[in-house]
Amino acid sequence: MFLDILIDAIKNAILISGLVVIMMMMIESLNIESKGRFFAGLRGSRFGGVLFGAVLGAIPGCMGGFATVSLYTHSMLSFGALIAMMIASCGDEAFVMLATIPDKALWIFGLLFCIAVVAGIICDLFVRKDAVMHCGEHYDVHEEDREKTGTASRHFGAKRIIMFTGVALFIAALATGQLEHEHGHSEEIAGSINLLSEEWMNIFFAALSVIILAVILLASDHFVERHLWHHVIVRHLPVIFCWTFGVLLFMGVLLNYFDVSAWISDNTALMILLATAIGIIPESGPHLIFVTLYASGIIPFPVLLASCISQDGHASLPLIAESKTSFLKAKAVNCAVALVAGFVAMLF
Repeated sequence: MFLDILIDAIKNAILISGLVVIMMMMIESLNIESKGRFFAGLRGSRFGGVLFGAVLGAIPGCMGGFATVSLYTHSMLSFGALIAMMIASCGDEAFVMLATIPDKALWIFGLLFCIAVVAGIICDLFVRKDAVMHCGEHYDVHEEDREKTGTASRHFGAKRIIMFTGVALFIAALATGQLEHEHGHSEEIAGSINLLSEEWMNIFFAALSVIILAVILLASDHFVERHLWHHVIVRHLPVIFCWTFGVLLFMGVLLNYFDVSAWISDNTALMILLATAIGIIPESGPHLIFVTLYASGIIPFPVLLASCISQDGHASLPLIAESKTSFLKAKAVNCAVALVAGFVAMLF
């Protein structure tokens, strides 16, 4: 049993770390190619940043969340944008909701998006831009990055080969389903192909990641070594993987010997409190019980709403690795919004 938990934690840690690293590499590439102009608007417009964060959070799964966390920790997005993403995101549970309650799921996603935008804007009114800790290195454009592609030096050294091989293996694992979660997300809706399933999202992301292979192959030595190797691989990857693996292993052992369903009761108010508290767990899985119970008609909508707002699947795991203070602050805001929304919904 423990061996299964260990293997599952390793697979999920590789998946999450790989997705985050690919996201970081894509952001680095876009930033350098646009000479910093691509993300300049996000820095200058808090409303635009909040809206962008909510859109990324609304994407089923955790990919949009990983991108938001990366942008936030590099001062590209505000704290309000981070909150908007976390509220709008349902993590991997979004796949199950689309499979079991597709008609209601779309309505719930829309409601979460509206709440996320409002909450994000309010947060930015009270939180200064420099009030939270960020990564020591921003997505900066160096003088060497302004060189024309044809004049930039390019050699195929060990670092370039290691990254190219690693990304290629990760893409192959995604495309073949070797790193898929085992939550039944690949179910088809009404017997048809669900393009929002985890399987299709992973295949799409694998295809998109081929761009990174081209970047690693064709980019200048400075970009590969300074931006990709030193910043993404050396600085971020070990920390993200270790924290992700540690949290997943701990939660896997805990949840295997602790029956969350034993807490279930018929009291809506207590269930809202319970759903909000469980939402603090940075893991996809525990929250599935509320989706299942709601789909079965056992719990009312306010409980599911509180659960969806307070939890964000694996999306906040990289945030723990990068800034534990920001994680605690963001989760506190999330829980407060979840409680307010849950109890207001209960009144109606």
